[in-house]
Amino acid sequence: MNAAVALPAAVEAARPLLAVLDMAGVAVFAVSGALAAARAKQTIVTFAFFAAVTGIGGGTLRDLLIGAPVFWVGRSDYLAVCLIAAGAVWLLRADRWRLQALLWFDALGMGAYAVIGAAKAQNYGVPPLPAVVMGVLTASFGGIVRDVLAGEPSVLLRREIYVSAAALGAASFVGLSALGLAPLSAGIIGAAAGFGLRAVAITTGLALPGYRTEK
Repeated sequence: MNAAVALPAAVEAARPLLAVLDMAGVAVFAVSGALAAARAKQTIVTFAFFAAVTGIGGGTLRDLLIGAPVFWVGRSDYLAVCLIAAGAVWLLRADRWRLQALLWFDALGMGAYAVIGAAKAQNYGVPPLPAVVMGVLTASFGGIVRDVLAGEPSVLLRREIYVSAAALGAASFVGLSALGLAPLSAGIIGAAAGFGLRAVAITTGLALPGYRTEK
């Protein structure tokens, strides 16, 4: 995580946790991207492209919006993780995996990235509410691009709980940090809250109500 500005002490203390969550989020998002390519019966090149777009797409948009150096440009490990994820899914014949695998990998990445995005936005002086938005974008934008490229309905066009789960995770982290909770605890609770809500939606079919016009 590039920190070209002075960081708040609480955020600085959370750096080790955020670094772990950062790479874990890239890995699981990359796997979900590769799984989407597998479902579409694509080539290994498409596997790699989907993995990279899904793994680093949200963080790239976040960094551009907050004026930070794009996190993966100056180092090789992020892209390497994406390529390894693509190769692993290809070799493990993921076309035999069920849709549930993609959903759960994506939920894990979403929970982690919601916290990462909000924390990095705060690092760069972004106020609390916009920081939550940055967390949501970090957690959801890569998956949105993945769905569009794979020809699947975007999560934005479905009533299932996804973006709202990312918002819960990011808001929990920002709110608990503002209340003085230790960064480690705030990060764990935030990631767990986002993942937990998404898990409930996956297992129970819980969805947001759609707009109804009066007859």
